[in-house]
Amino acid sequence: MNTPISRVGDKGMISPQPVQGIKTEKDSESFSTVLNKFIDDVNSLQNNADKSIEKLAAGEITDVHQVMIAVEEANTAMEFMLEIRNKIVEAYQEIMRMPV
Repeated sequence: MNTPISRVGDKGMISPQPVQGIKTEKDSESFSTVLNKFIDDVNSLQNNADKSIEKLAAGEITDVHQVMIAVEEANTAMEFMLEIRNKIVEAYQEIMRMPV
């Protein structure tokens, strides 16, 4: 049951295995598409929170907790989007400072 030890540079022993969960270029989305979807999601959360507040003021909703949850979801999403924007601006500024 002795198996021979192969050389380090022997390429015949190593075969590339497909990695699951990693997207290839053809099925991945562009950065601008992902960013636009995220902005649309934040906008819809803001609109839902506004509608909830209007319904609460009109007396259509009596559960204040649901309104507060909608408002806090919109607030958290907006803060997250602002942090992403700040990181993008910082990255752009860092690139602009690089010597050519």
